[in-house]
Amino acid sequence: MQTAPPLITLLTDFGTSDAYVAVMKTVILRLCPAARMVDVTHEIAPQGIEEAAFLLSTVWPYCPDGTVHLVVVDPGVGTGRRLLAVSALDQTFIAPDNGVLSYLFAEAGGFRAHAIARREHFLPRVADTFHGRDILAPVSARIANGLPLEEVGPQVLDPVRLPLSAPIERPGGLEIHVIHVDRFGNLITDLTADALDRERACVRLGERSLGAIRRAYAEAEPGEPLALFGSSGRLEIAVRGGRAAAQLGLTKGAILNIEYEQ
Repeated sequence: MQTAPPLITLLTDFGTSDAYVAVMKTVILRLCPAARMVDVTHEIAPQGIEEAAFLLSTVWPYCPDGTVHLVVVDPGVGTGRRLLAVSALDQTFIAPDNGVLSYLFAEAGGFRAHAIARREHFLPRVADTFHGRDILAPVSARIANGLPLEEVGPQVLDPVRLPLSAPIERPGGLEIHVIHVDRFGNLITDLTADALDRERACVRLGERSLGAIRRAYAEAEPGEPLALFGSSGRLEIAVRGGRAAAQLGLTKGAILNIEYEQ
């Protein structure tokens, strides 16, 4: 049976106007010429650890076994913070130990983490300001080539975890929270479908009711706000043909309420 070439995803806050992403890809391809690479996004807000953590969680469920995920959102670069190689869900995650893997730790059901410490797997020269190129990219390539996880360094039992937002039960319903605003201005919340009695639920924005949860954007009138479960599996607030964040004056951290009809 023919083995598929290794798949490596890249998620950074580097943007694309500089050469940072290109040089990381070049390092990977020098060490793993067969690699296939998928750009998750390079438009994470600078130092946006929480945003990167959430978007990574929307990608790995659709990746094949053996995928290597390279995440470089690293405001602590050059300090004593650890770098991690983590095995979970039959995939490997390479990232700074700053909480960017928090959704993975919460949802994977089990993982094995090692600190990236053995310099023989790095580039010969390591810049204090670009560990993505000099450490994380070569280690990702070597793992894609078959390097065992334990070869990168000692096991880590206490990786950094962010306090993840979650719905709060209130009398007669739930308090939920906006955790991400996508490029369409949709407000994505921390509520998943399995945590909701959908048939009885009514979404409220302060004194304003959005009514029942819809199944598609087209069920609303043009310009009308609506609530629905989007492709991430989480409840989102949208405006058909518009931008909910701007129209409703809400952003990340906003609090919404779900009321159950009696």
